[in-house]
Amino acid sequence: MAALEPNTVALAWFALFSTLCCVGLLILSGSFPLNARRERGQESSPTLALINGALMLVLAGCTLAFGLVELRVTSVIVVAGLAFLFAPASFEIWPERWKDGRAVLAIMAFAQLGAIVALYRVGGEVLATLV
Repeated sequence: MAALEPNTVALAWFALFSTLCCVGLLILSGSFPLNARRERGQESSPTLALINGALMLVLAGCTLAFGLVELRVTSVIVVAGLAFLFAPASFEIWPERWKDGRAVLAIMAFAQLGAIVALYRVGGEVLATLV
């Protein structure tokens, strides 16, 4: 494994953050367009959706920056591709109530904040040069 990617700890963290980004994107995709839920007769929260969208951009950007600085480019491409490929399969087995709604968006916002904090703790010195 060291011949493919010498920094396996950073690779594991990048795989986790990439998977969180992909699953979060799937959850967030159900909230846009902002008036779609209201047209279906369900409760909507455009503010939560926009906050989650902004957090998703920060998390995805920092994850990509962390991966590009700490890992080989080929490792970033392969791991991000695998996360993008297999995240929908894990998302499909969730109960329907976990996929949509205000509570899910609120939980996802806290999960994204936690992931951003963890990412700064893991790769803070790397990301400090970019910020």
